[in-house]
Parts: sequence; C-alpha cells; structure tokens
Amino acid sequence: MALFKKRTVGKPGEWYYCLVHKKVEEGPECPAKDRFGPYTTRAEAQQAMDLARERNLEWENDPRWHDAPTGPPDEN
Repeated sequence: MALFKKRTVGKPGEWYYCLVHKKVEEGPECPAKDRFGPYTTRAEAQQAMDLARERNLEWENDPRWHDAPTGPPDEN
C-alpha cells in the first residue's frame, strides 16, 4: 500500500474521454488506463468512441491484418 497516492494532474486545454465514467474531462482526472486522449478540443474528445469504432472497423477489414484465409481451402 502506498503512503502517498499520486494524483493525476491535468493540463488546461487537453481533453480526454473517460471510459469508466463515459464523459469528457479537461485535463486527465482518471487514470491513463481508463481514458482516451489527449484531444485538442472538447468536440474531438466527445467523438472518441465513434473514432475508436471507425478505426476498429478499418483494422478488422484491412487485408494486411486479416487472419482468415483469402482463397479456397486446400484439398489434400
């Protein structure tokens, strides 16, 4: 157990999206493991989950990272 709990210090003008509280924060209020960011504007931080969904879809559909076979199965 730590004697002193290190508080996350935020910077004005940096925006984060907290995954636990599902809200936008100016300066990090929650631990890094629980947030996306930093973003330069509040609006960007509000779109964090949409951006993550878009990136996930792009990654899942990227043929360079697709693990499924692309051709017919081998007949041996």
